[in-house]
Amino acid sequence: MQPTGSAAQYWKANVRLLLWCLVVWFVVSFGFGILLVDVLNNFSLGGYPLGFWFAQQGSIYTFIGLIFFYVWKMNKIDKEFDVHED
Repeated sequence: MQPTGSAAQYWKANVRLLLWCLVVWFVVSFGFGILLVDVLNNFSLGGYPLGFWFAQQGSIYTFIGLIFFYVWKMNKIDKEFDVHED
């Protein structure tokens, strides 16, 4: 597979992905768990107020999902720039 870009483009894609993941992490943990908890508590999930659920369990599930998404996306970026470990 031919490389489709330079090292600078690779790191730009890597940092862009990392920043996107950090934004999602911040919104879910700080936004949903603290700032928007009163608004989200008007809804329930599994019998619990949604704001409470995000603060206690939802953010953990989101973080685990972000880990798997990051690994999947980084593997695609690595293959695109021909730096994969296969």
